Amino acid sequence: MMFNYEDAFSRNIGWVTEAEQQQLRSACIAIAGAGGVGSAHALTLARLGIGAFQLADFDKFDVHNFNRQAGAFMSTVGEPKVEVMGRMVNDINPEADVRLFTEGVNKDNVAAFLEGVDLYVDSLDFFALEARKLIFSECEKRMIPAVTAAPLGMGSAFLAFIPGQGMTFEEYFRLDGLSENDQLVRFLVGVAPTMWQRHYLVDPTRADFQGKKGPSTAMAVDFCAGVAATNVLKIILKRGRVITAPRGIHYDAYLNRTKITWRPWGNLNPIQQLAFRVAKSIVLGK
Repeated sequence: MMFNYEDAFSRNIGWVTEAEQQQLRSACIAIAGAGGVGSAHALTLARLGIGAFQLADFDKFDVHNFNRQAGAFMSTVGEPKVEVMGRMVNDINPEADVRLFTEGVNKDNVAAFLEGVDLYVDSLDFFALEARKLIFSECEKRMIPAVTAAPLGMGSAFLAFIPGQGMTFEEYFRLDGLSENDQLVRFLVGVAPTMWQRHYLVDPTRADFQGKKGPSTAMAVDFCAGVAATNVLKIILKRGRVITAPRGIHYDAYLNRTKITWRPWGNLNPIQQLAFRVAKSIVLGK
């Protein structure tokens, strides 16, 4: 069967117009990280009809990825994640222009990674703070909107950073000059000020900051993909309200709760200072 873009994405029409579908077709999205949320973002956006992708990751699939990563199968163990996800995107849309950055993103290639990009979707590992700060800083310089959807427990916490609206990534998180552990705690609490997920973490020892690993669920990853892709659609099409930092959204399917969070001054907010101490005691035992 021959591929036809209009037929492939015709069921989007109704929620978007035919003209808007063509706008999505001409959009380029950068995704750093092709694991849990990154693999789900790539496939969801491919099915939305996005026409070009810049995908970055240096890791390979392994068996411990099976519980949540869309490209993790017995047939892909040992394969570079970004190459697998590139194939899967092109299997959905053979016309998609997919550029792969197999060494991840660093100071030497960040400019190329964001060249010609309309929007960045953050999908880096929670602990990859240096790469995350680098990319968000470059997005700010280039006036590229950037969104992050963090998988937390069985829900998602979402933040958007749009040039000219709200706060920048560093203004909100205030990570510079801190120790790595303090940066991680600030990032965690900044993404999810509610900290709802802690209420049903049945084995806290599995949230291992020192070992740089933590528990995860496929439900949270898929939740993130839906939330992020919806906001990508709104930003690209300039349609509908997008909540930007210092406001965010936390959805938790396990607790049946949703909240628009608001932290004026971001992590400088006095409420956040208390939250840092509580989070630090939980995740670091301090």
